[in-house]
Amino acid sequence: MVSVATRVTIREIADLAGVSIATVSRVVNGRDDVSEETRELVQRIVREHGYTANRSARGLSAGRTGLIGVLVPLVHPAYFSGILSGAAEALYEHDMRLVLSPTRHEHDREVGMVDRLMHGVTDGALLVLPEESSDELERLLEQGNRFVVVDPRSPLTGSIPSVSAAHASGAGQAVEHLLGLGHRRIAAITGPHDWVATEDRLRGYHAALGSAGIMAAPELVVDAGQWEIAAGVEAAERLLSLPEPPTAIFAFNDNLAVGAIRAARSRGLSVPEDLSVVGFDDVEQATVITPELTTVRQPLEEMGRMAVTLLIRLLDRQRFETLHVELATRLVVRDSTAPPAS
Repeated sequence: MVSVATRVTIREIADLAGVSIATVSRVVNGRDDVSEETRELVQRIVREHGYTANRSARGLSAGRTGLIGVLVPLVHPAYFSGILSGAAEALYEHDMRLVLSPTRHEHDREVGMVDRLMHGVTDGALLVLPEESSDELERLLEQGNRFVVVDPRSPLTGSIPSVSAAHASGAGQAVEHLLGLGHRRIAAITGPHDWVATEDRLRGYHAALGSAGIMAAPELVVDAGQWEIAAGVEAAERLLSLPEPPTAIFAFNDNLAVGAIRAARSRGLSVPEDLSVVGFDDVEQATVITPELTTVRQPLEEMGRMAVTLLIRLLDRQRFETLHVELATRLVVRDSTAPPAS
């Protein structure tokens, strides 16, 4: 038996039990989402090896709190909750916890929260869609703060660690799908023009059309200006009012796609018989709406998990091959796309 003096780690307990670190964390933290058989096995090994999840003692010895700040503009949209879910689970596996700080897209509020979090309250932070410019984030790094940006809103310099989805390739997959169905007049409803996600998805849209020898007509690209359903309705109304309307719409997120479907229905058009619609994100509403939405899946939970992995490596002063990780997206084909009407 291993003595308490040679304290085992949570990873060693997981290996001995033949389960994941996350499962051990759930058991020692009293969570009920573990089978009784697994719980008894882990608890027996914990007793035998004198393991205790003493975050406070470890934090003091390492000069850490065991807390990670997570700044998000909002909590309730499925996009943010997916990232938070992945981050929270990854932190549990490391015996750490998150401190949630909604910023409501307010720059000054976010700056104040970052300042408080970085002065002893937490060990580091995840900044989801931060309002700060690249220069402001650079200054935070220079002051010794440790953080990872999740889904950068603005372009970042190479020294700022970040995690994002492969926006351009995802957009390319969406347009290639529509081209493969036979569509040639394919419109785009874009998000805010100064966002990295918008610019990258627009680049992917044009690249896919260009590879097929098609030059997108300027009137087929409509800037919605925001990511909400109402903006999608308004943008789609403009597209469907054209003398030669599109046969397909690629919306830059699922909200905008839902808006496009609503606009089509208000005109008596059927989706996908009269108009094909593709979204981006693959959040819950993609499968709730009728028809179910063909969309590009962002790996939201994995983005949260990867951000935690990068941050812990930063805190442990480990080397990095790259400070920017781009995770693959995947097209999910459902019922909102079909060949164009003859």
